[in-house]
Amino acid sequence: MTEDLPTVEPPEPLDGTDGLFGLSTDAAHLNHGSYGAVPLPVQQVQERLRTEHELDPDDFFADLPGRIGAARRRIAAELDTDPDRLALVTNVTEAVAIALDTVPLAPGDRVLVTDHGYGAVTRAAARRAAEAGAELVTAVLPLDAPDEHAVREAVLAAVDGRTRLAVLDRVTSPTARVVAGPELLAELRRRGVTTVVDGAHAPGMLPAPVDGAADFWCGNLHKWAFAPRATAVLSVRPEWTDRVRPLALSWEHDRGFPANVEWRGTCDYTPWLAAPAGFDLLRELGTGRVAAHNAGLAAYGQRALVERAGLVPLPAPPWAWMRTVRLPAGWAETEPDARAVMAAVRERLATRVAVRPWAGGGVLRVCAQVYNRPHEYERLADGLAELFKG
Repeated sequence: MTEDLPTVEPPEPLDGTDGLFGLSTDAAHLNHGSYGAVPLPVQQVQERLRTEHELDPDDFFADLPGRIGAARRRIAAELDTDPDRLALVTNVTEAVAIALDTVPLAPGDRVLVTDHGYGAVTRAAARRAAEAGAELVTAVLPLDAPDEHAVREAVLAAVDGRTRLAVLDRVTSPTARVVAGPELLAELRRRGVTTVVDGAHAPGMLPAPVDGAADFWCGNLHKWAFAPRATAVLSVRPEWTDRVRPLALSWEHDRGFPANVEWRGTCDYTPWLAAPAGFDLLRELGTGRVAAHNAGLAAYGQRALVERAGLVPLPAPPWAWMRTVRLPAGWAETEPDARAVMAAVRERLATRVAVRPWAGGGVLRVCAQVYNRPHEYERLADGLAELFKG
């Protein structure tokens, strides 16, 4: 199994990362891709904003739309995209809901998803299709599909003349596979298919992550871009901006996109205002250095799981900060069993991972961030080997 994996030496810890996070030392946090972890300097920026808010709420809200716009423009510059096409939202799930509510569907239309999609997003697409009398079609992507080309061909095989909308991941959450790459998006646009891209894992991990070929592109900033929760973006192509349907009407509605999406009354906007500080920190650490460290450590972690626990590696792009392995047959094949495996790893091995169910053996995902160390993956692998025995 390891012959398919390159020999990987674990990277050295990056200078300036010790003490950067307030994570508990009682556990190994190998699941950054689910909830992220906010660096202490960014927490401090947000805390100052919260203090300012509470000192004079009226004054804080008086010029808040302008401050949100300024934060958005800084974030758009970091993402190398147009701020007038970008709206701040709380997470990708919300952004996808806005996109689904904007795209018209009719009976007989088909909505395409994949079996690697994020569960809540797939459920939202299924509900929207059912409400419109449309059909949900699921493209099956083999877990061992060797590369992005094979994934693209599997998606296109599920597209026909009735396909109106495709909801696809840039990098899949359970399996760390690239789906909505530039070539696939360009081909779907050529075929007249409207696309919604779940780019939850792209900001921070990928340079210039927003693909202009996507009709709607969503990305979380609280995963890999060091932003506070809950901060995400929704990018919309110009032909859709006047048609965007916010989830709720607000006093900013008549200003149109993006203000009509961003304003939601007396909510906590401090995560959005603090989000640029996360990008500042990434730049201070060195975006290239962080990317090389995290990709290298994720690859090392996967190899440790294969060599020490006998697990099967699943393909992933070499730049990804996440890696996955296949669990043995009979393990985590259903949702309850996957939750039980995660609980066992959490409680018995004091390690945080993500496990998703799959017929024939579930998928376990590990992530790498600058606070992780090689011994954490080694300890997980050794613990899993014992767990499988019995």
